[in-house]
Amino acid sequence: MNSRLVLQTDFGTSDGAVCAMYGVAMSVDPSLRIFDLTHDIPQYNVWEASYRLYQTMSYWPEETVFISVVDPGVGSERRSIVAKTAANQYIITPDNGTLTHMKNNSGIIEARIIDESINRLPHSGESYTFHGRDVYAYTGARLASKVITFEQAGPVIAVDSIIELPKSEACMKNGVIMGNIDILDIRFGNLWTNIDRSLFKELEVQYGDSFEVTIEDEKRQLYQNVMTFGRSFADSHVGEPLIFVNSLEKLGIAINQGSFAEMYHIEPGSINRKIIICKC
Repeated sequence: MNSRLVLQTDFGTSDGAVCAMYGVAMSVDPSLRIFDLTHDIPQYNVWEASYRLYQTMSYWPEETVFISVVDPGVGSERRSIVAKTAANQYIITPDNGTLTHMKNNSGIIEARIIDESINRLPHSGESYTFHGRDVYAYTGARLASKVITFEQAGPVIAVDSIIELPKSEACMKNGVIMGNIDILDIRFGNLWTNIDRSLFKELEVQYGDSFEVTIEDEKRQLYQNVMTFGRSFADSHVGEPLIFVNSLEKLGIAINQGSFAEMYHIEPGSINRKIIICKC
């Protein structure tokens, strides 16, 4: 059996939380193959959890089961759901906005509330603060290993009822592109925008062209400078800023061998880190 379970949390790996999820899953099916997407999502950052699923899921085979636990509302009345994507994959997560990007970009075709009277780790009924172990790992392992079917996860809910976070769209007006800084390429400090390569190409750009780039939040301007559009970092000198197309076919902003985010104290956000690009 080629069953795959992929885990994402904001738990970190400095204690036993992730290991406990592994243990529950392996207890369901010792042959289950378990992988880590990341456990370094910033605490309570549902937006980033949503984006990392979008960044990753399209590269995995059909029937892969993903578990995403960034759950500031654990123990509350928020729903626990299993969503089926158009690519025939599954996501088990709190219904708190974690499915925003997958719903908008890849498509969710059906969703179900997890019936905890059936799909919950035995003898865990009095614990309400670790659903990642007691509900999500247990249900995800049972689904991935085909102990249960998707239909047996629980009652169906309307896809339109799934909670979404505010999400802006990039646009162009009078030759000026306006977008958002959605996320960081964390280790290297590059900014990843929501501006598609296809939209940028409408400016009839060529590698080596110069652009004025402005970054601002709701209060002030954070950055403004002219930079070059390059194919890769090798197209600029060390320390120079550049525009490039990242691995998701979105525009990225970087400093060659430096951290743009750290140098200019720029953090991503769902709708509050604006970027404006115009051709010089």
